[in-house]
Amino acid sequence: MAAQDILVIDEGTTSTRAMLFGIDGKLHGSQQEELQQYYPVTGLVEHDAAEIWDKTLRCCQKMIDQAGGAEKIAAIGITNQRETIVAWDKRTGEPLCKAIVWQDRRTADICNALKAKGMEPMVQAKTGLLLDPYFSGSKIGWMLQNHPELLSAGDNLAFGTIESYLIFRLTGGLHITDASNASRTMLMALDDTDWDDELLELFAIPRKALPAIVDCAGDLGQTSMQLFGAPIAICGSAGDQQAATIGQACLSVGQTKATFGTGAFVLTNNGEKPPQSKNRLLSTVLYQLNGKRTYALEGSVFVAGSLMQWLRDEVGLITYAGESEELARSVDDNGGVYLVPALSGLGAPHWKADATATISGLSFSSTKAHIVRAALEAMAYQCHDLKTAFSADGTDWQSLRIDGGMVANDWMVQDLANMLNIPVERPEFFETTALGAAMLAAVGAGIYASLQDASIMITGLETYQSSIEEPQRQMRIAGWKKATEGVLRD
Repeated sequence: MAAQDILVIDEGTTSTRAMLFGIDGKLHGSQQEELQQYYPVTGLVEHDAAEIWDKTLRCCQKMIDQAGGAEKIAAIGITNQRETIVAWDKRTGEPLCKAIVWQDRRTADICNALKAKGMEPMVQAKTGLLLDPYFSGSKIGWMLQNHPELLSAGDNLAFGTIESYLIFRLTGGLHITDASNASRTMLMALDDTDWDDELLELFAIPRKALPAIVDCAGDLGQTSMQLFGAPIAICGSAGDQQAATIGQACLSVGQTKATFGTGAFVLTNNGEKPPQSKNRLLSTVLYQLNGKRTYALEGSVFVAGSLMQWLRDEVGLITYAGESEELARSVDDNGGVYLVPALSGLGAPHWKADATATISGLSFSSTKAHIVRAALEAMAYQCHDLKTAFSADGTDWQSLRIDGGMVANDWMVQDLANMLNIPVERPEFFETTALGAAMLAAVGAGIYASLQDASIMITGLETYQSSIEEPQRQMRIAGWKKATEGVLRD
């Protein structure tokens, strides 16, 4: 009997997981390990790529054992935290320094200096991205300038985003990256198939240290025999937000999803033409199949689930994630309190890397419930800002499909519908990022002929409609606008 299970590696910011899917989309098992976050100084965020590899490998081995061995796995699909960059030695596979995480702001001065030289229009025209520390290019440039040990690796120096590093370790030396992840580096022109010479020169990055750019599905290599007892084909790879868009079946032009994980990311399928934003949104490769690209318009919010983690771990206002919903329901409104969660700068549509978070409107009548509710409300407000920008770019959302860990919070989902005033659709199965990677792997392995065919792996949707009056909506949005303007002025 042919192998029928798909192994998905879902490598996120705070944890790494291996998940076992049937070709019908049903989840058969999951193994997860937490990842250490390193914060050397304010604004810097790092990972240990060796830890990521060790824990990912351990999770995979447990899922493969559960499946009954490597022979039972039809294909591997990989999805990953995007923009995080790893430098390693090709001879050993060992990282040469800490990985710089997508949230890291250390290259803000580099990006600002390039803006001052008038380079942003060129960068945006080529890549669809803005000059911001979020993206990988300036991170690689910083590594080369500040880690002389990288240069000692010579021709064996390798750079890559997390999926590229994992594929290198899994295959024993294949140095590739899929087009969706490559489009987030700020080093590839959206309408080209390779790294761009002008962009490489901008950040002083050697082309030979970068991976080859490949499709998101197909023959992406095989795992080394010694890892799992038999080779397993790697057949799917995409950045986490692109994978979630696929896992939400946003396969037609205009369909939109929002993922509420560590950050919040909204993508709208734009079809075969790269979108050109006039409102500081991003253009990105949604996926590439058989050399043909589908693009998306994207809005990136840096702080979402990480705000709840901060309220729990650093401030102590909640003791577990679900308590946020209980506290939000315990008060009639926000009591005039607004929380602008710029804990790692502001993303789209403001793009202010040095912005800091604020809590405003406090009085003696304010309680921790008001502050926690304000934190949850910030999710809907940030989405409303993005909806306004998408609309100004000619892409108005008719509905919004949502996923990610935060959408288990029914109160927050209803608040999204209230503030956006459109239907908000939540799937029965929240883990759409992993499901999207499974769909890509299934297509790459030839189990399904297309992503449309593979969408039978997706289960039903639950729809939320707005339940508040327009004056109340406008009053709350006005309060948020005032709070945000205060942050932008600082």
